[in-house]
Amino acid sequence: MPIIGPFLVSSIAGLSTVLGSFVIFFHWKKDNINKFITFCLSLSFSVMIGLSITELIPESTFIIITNYKIAKGIFLCFLIFFLGVGLIHYLNDKIVSKNSSQNLYKLGILSMLALMLHNLPEGIATFMSAYQDMDLGIKLAIAITLHNIPEGISIAVPIYYATGSKKEAILKTFLSGLAEPLGALLAYLFFARFITATFISFILLLVAGIMITLSIQKLFPEALEYHENKYIWIGIIVGVILILVNHFVL
Repeated sequence: MPIIGPFLVSSIAGLSTVLGSFVIFFHWKKDNINKFITFCLSLSFSVMIGLSITELIPESTFIIITNYKIAKGIFLCFLIFFLGVGLIHYLNDKIVSKNSSQNLYKLGILSMLALMLHNLPEGIATFMSAYQDMDLGIKLAIAITLHNIPEGISIAVPIYYATGSKKEAILKTFLSGLAEPLGALLAYLFFARFITATFISFILLLVAGIMITLSIQKLFPEALEYHENKYIWIGIIVGVILILVNHFVL
């Protein structure tokens, strides 16, 4: 089967992340900027937590326990999840903190790194699904696009309001989305030999640990700093709706 179609499907799904960055072109009154940032941070918090709890953790845990039996499987799940927790702390303390003292900028960079790790196995899954069944691949790509847009917001908005640079915000968002076609390329080159459902499950469980930690320790506290509680709830509710549509409709 030709690989161009599956590769395009995966690329479009991944680069849809950039669509989320377009919100920085909206012109907000100075009094509304804090409300907008609060909403975006809360939306990102809701989407990252929702994806981890409803998809990444249950699906990955089931596959790992099925392959390694209950005791060993549960141990591996906890180990991989907390490796993700440790990894995001390492990235924050050893890499990001050296480059900037601005909370928003650090938050954007951490989101970019976390979502790059998330998008890589998504690219593999989308490519392999489309390679076997194009209709299935397209449905999966639509579901991925739905949550990639708010993921793009979680990168672009903090970086833009920390630096004032639309170019940097869009570039960082683009780099995150680029991980998905990279995953598709790796799938084409290596899927027959190296990439298994268990391998992808380990990566996604690692990502769940990263995203939950990032959301609870960085995104939500940063949203609270703006004292716009109404917009925190609006962002969380919109995120929950997106996750429910992604999970039950697509």
